Amino acid sequence: MTTDRPTAGQYITYAYGRRLPDSMRDWVANDLSGPGAIRRHMIRYVIPPHFILAPFWLLPGGMLLHVAITLPIYVWAILMTHALNKIWRRYRLAQHDLDPKLADIGNREKHARKHETYAQRYGARPESNDTYSSSDPI
Repeated sequence: MTTDRPTAGQYITYAYGRRLPDSMRDWVANDLSGPGAIRRHMIRYVIPPHFILAPFWLLPGGMLLHVAITLPIYVWAILMTHALNKIWRRYRLAQHDLDPKLADIGNREKHARKHETYAQRYGARPESNDTYSSSDPI
């Protein structure tokens, strides 16, 4: 029996790095490159620091001390999550044997009109066989 959505247990393990069965490739592609992919990624990865930083709030001290201990670490975690967002989504697409360039599809659709206007005004951009591509997962 093929399922198009993961169970709760599968979803939790998938959210933190596990591979889903091949029958769920369409769901994975939509999850990692569809509408709201960046928001879902950010939500998934700002939750774990809470569990790591929570014990610091049990230390004796005032509110200012607790904030001074935990806030810089939490802000750093959020910034790193945002900075590595596209890289991680590309890696996850490659992990599920999908094209890593799917992570950029929303951005391409959003800016397609700009590219068409540029091509009409200045001519089409030359195709390059550059072996380095920012869409490579690793």
